[in-house]
Amino acid sequence: MNNSQQRGTTERSQVRRSELIATGRKLFADTSYDALSMDDIAQHAGVAKGLIYYYFKSKRGYYLAIVEESVSDLVARAASDTELPRRERVERTIDGYLRYAQHHQAAYRTIVTGGVGFDTEVQAIRDTVREELIATIAEGAYGRREIPRLARLALLGWLSSVEGITLAWLADLEPERETVCALLVRLLRGTLAAIGEYVPECPAPEEES
Repeated sequence: MNNSQQRGTTERSQVRRSELIATGRKLFADTSYDALSMDDIAQHAGVAKGLIYYYFKSKRGYYLAIVEESVSDLVARAASDTELPRRERVERTIDGYLRYAQHHQAAYRTIVTGGVGFDTEVQAIRDTVREELIATIAEGAYGRREIPRLARLALLGWLSSVEGITLAWLADLEPERETVCALLVRLLRGTLAAIGEYVPECPAPEEES
């Protein structure tokens, strides 16, 4: 097989893999990991079960690939909109986080709760999301992604409360997402004010008029 043929085969494999992940994202959006068998997945994807094993080795490997792909959208969104005013960028990041949780509820619960038992790979995905969100909030508040440990701990505490509130909100999606977003932004302001008291090099951002 020449180089051109190899590239063509690789590209087709990447396309097929992406198609399987897209199907899985739809299936697992509101369905838990245990609720779908590989036979169910293959039937919905319109492929032989062996093809899924070929690309992902196992059901767990398939699910982790889906989770990684879906959260990459959230991380990319958090890192975008750098041209926006800092306050608006922070608010958009929080709203995007809630939108993701709303439209990928099963995956979100898996990430936040760690899946079944203690899954180190899911924990790694969760840590990646957390680190990017904290860095984005820090950049929006202070103009830099690296902050002192105490400030980071405070933002991590705020993010933990965000996760708890979001999980509770997903139970019935009440109140409206915009209201929950406003609440989380208000709680963030309180956290930033507390950071300013304890970490002089991270003063609370001035309110924009």
